[in-house]
Amino acid sequence: MKIVPDTSAIINGVLTEKIEKGEWVGATIIVHRASVSELEYQANRGRETGYVGLEELKKLQELRKRGLVEIIFAGEEVRPDLVAVAKNVYVDAQIRRLAEEEEAVLLTSDYTQAEVARALGLPVIYVPPSKLPEEPSFVKYFEEDVASLHLKENVPPMVKRWKGGEYELEVLDEKPLTRRELKELAKEIVELARRDPKAYIEIEAEGATVVQFREYRVAIAYPPFADGWEITIVRPVAKVSLEDYNLSEKLLERLEKRAEGILIAGPPGAGKSTFAQALAEFYRSKGKIVKTMESPRDLQVPEDVTQYAPLEGDMEKTADILLLVRPDYTIFDEVRKTRDFDIFADMRLAGVGMIGVTHASRPVEAVQRFVRRIELGIVPQVIDTIIFINKGRVEKVYTLDLVVKVPTGMTEADLARPVVEVRDFATGRLEYEIYTYGEETVVVPIREEGESPIEEHAKRSIQSYLARRLSIPFRVEVKGGKVILYVSPDDVPHVIGKKGRNIAELEEEIGLPIVVKEEKRMPRISIRRKRIVIKTGKPGVVDVYVDGERIYTGQTDSKGNLKIPRDSVEGREIEEALRRGADVEVKHR
Repeated sequence: MKIVPDTSAIINGVLTEKIEKGEWVGATIIVHRASVSELEYQANRGRETGYVGLEELKKLQELRKRGLVEIIFAGEEVRPDLVAVAKNVYVDAQIRRLAEEEEAVLLTSDYTQAEVARALGLPVIYVPPSKLPEEPSFVKYFEEDVASLHLKENVPPMVKRWKGGEYELEVLDEKPLTRRELKELAKEIVELARRDPKAYIEIEAEGATVVQFREYRVAIAYPPFADGWEITIVRPVAKVSLEDYNLSEKLLERLEKRAEGILIAGPPGAGKSTFAQALAEFYRSKGKIVKTMESPRDLQVPEDVTQYAPLEGDMEKTADILLLVRPDYTIFDEVRKTRDFDIFADMRLAGVGMIGVTHASRPVEAVQRFVRRIELGIVPQVIDTIIFINKGRVEKVYTLDLVVKVPTGMTEADLARPVVEVRDFATGRLEYEIYTYGEETVVVPIREEGESPIEEHAKRSIQSYLARRLSIPFRVEVKGGKVILYVSPDDVPHVIGKKGRNIAELEEEIGLPIVVKEEKRMPRISIRRKRIVIKTGKPGVVDVYVDGERIYTGQTDSKGNLKIPRDSVEGREIEEALRRGADVEVKHR
């Protein structure tokens, strides 16, 4: 008996299983070299299927040595780098041709391959992929309050539970997981995803696989991308409707009749996607056609809401299709990159109602992300409503409108310009104004009476200018029409200059008088060719903070100098902080 297995049959392990059971003892197994090339390509890409297939060929060689079968390698090789271009179709065709030439039986676990071979009149043995459970084994860990499962080799398994509006990390078992256990689970998930019509392999790259299995989003990472095998599985904790958010009638009316450029913002894990799902069902209940743009497709939406992934890896192509479909509303989940913002704006300006989901720690940051990427005048046309979600509830709602006026705090009538007003929807209070100031587009908080936003303007502009001129830490205040510049005592002479020349030049360029004051807590920092040197005054272990956040801990030398390479992550961050005038602080432990 002659048998030509295709790549799917080799990976499935059906050959060794049948031979060891005594069914095909004495058979001649003819393996096409193109299958070996395909397995080599998969293994080089870090895909588990490649390693599994190569292990199966090694087992066949052991069976040959025991005299149970004969193995022949035939056909021409396909260069591994060409397998990606040729795809499976070319390799499968070569294997069918070999089976025909050898008058052998084609063995496959690929249903399409089997049907094509039968259509060509070839003898075929179709063995379905190995029997798997109906659902992955990880499902047992997802109790009602479990939001995510975290598995990593040599680390105990952990889950995050949703309790009282907060996540709590819990260790399930003190016994660390092994690499073998994680590889077996990963294989099970991928194989189940290939068969389940409600599952998708969203990303399959060298060292990483992302699977959307029904409501579970599975991220699998392994070397060389990660330092070890890791599987993270996330799912929505609860499915809610818009009624569960107790929104006011006024807001519901706006969502139904006026809002067409909605941005749902909030920190990671705050419940943005859950709210987006509720909004999708709300519009669907109002007779609207709703679609989604997602990567990966993990929103839990009704069957009649079609979920689109990036077409050929490009979300812009997906947008082109949606513009032909013309839905009433499209949910764009995870608007992150500049191109995402461009696509969102293009679709909104084309007349499609858009709902974007983006990360932001404060409501105004969602506006700032768009302001940096699209023309100021069209911002309210693209976004008219911002809904900020935190801890699963609607914390803030902003509305945006474009008006022509003199910005708050300015008095001259000829300073009138287009201004985007950002108002609290519940109270109607003006909280921010966005307009051009010089060459910059600025987002200005409107403070209580007695505070001047124009001084805040001036402070930001002066701070930006001084950051380019001074390579030392400093702090700026603008009060009463003058600038107060705080620097370390050692830097005062350098800032003032010989006979006050430096400070006079700065005053002339800024247009305001400058008062230089000492601030003893200000670190003394010098930027050299290869390193940043911070003079701390005494030896020891110190922490470096930028705007209150610790970014580096290190040991000084005997003179109390901390030296950080300029090309390191921390060095670049400190240099950037100095450039933009951020608060850099050094503390001894």
